[in-house]
Amino acid sequence: MQYLLHVNRFFRNLLLFSVPLAALLYFLRLQYGTAVVHPQADYLLLFYVGLTAFTFWLTYRAVKRKPDSMMTAWFATTALRLVLAMVIVVGYLVSGGAKDGNNTWTFLGLFFLLYFLYTGFEVWNVVTNLRPFSKPGSESAQ
Repeated sequence: MQYLLHVNRFFRNLLLFSVPLAALLYFLRLQYGTAVVHPQADYLLLFYVGLTAFTFWLTYRAVKRKPDSMMTAWFATTALRLVLAMVIVVGYLVSGGAKDGNNTWTFLGLFFLLYFLYTGFEVWNVVTNLRPFSKPGSESAQ
């Protein structure tokens, strides 16, 4: 039951983190256009919301099955996050994103800004929500 509470809290926090970020991107796009916010920003935001939810779910399942594996699971999902992010960057560049006039630097700047923001969000969430369950018997402490 405690795990379900942490999952619900995670998704609430993810929503509370992502909606203002989406609003900020929207207003920046209205004010400054594609010079500041890449046209693919909405897709990047959805990618990071989905990726963050997926990596949290993987970490959650691993900790639920074997509480001692928290650090291993978290580092594995962090590596997975990095690999999937690089696939997106390489895919964008290979599909013509590196041509002049495609806002390549805007894409890369937004991409890595969102990468670091969502990675920081995930670190904060894992540390605050899953850490109490990393040792057997500590579940009843809360």
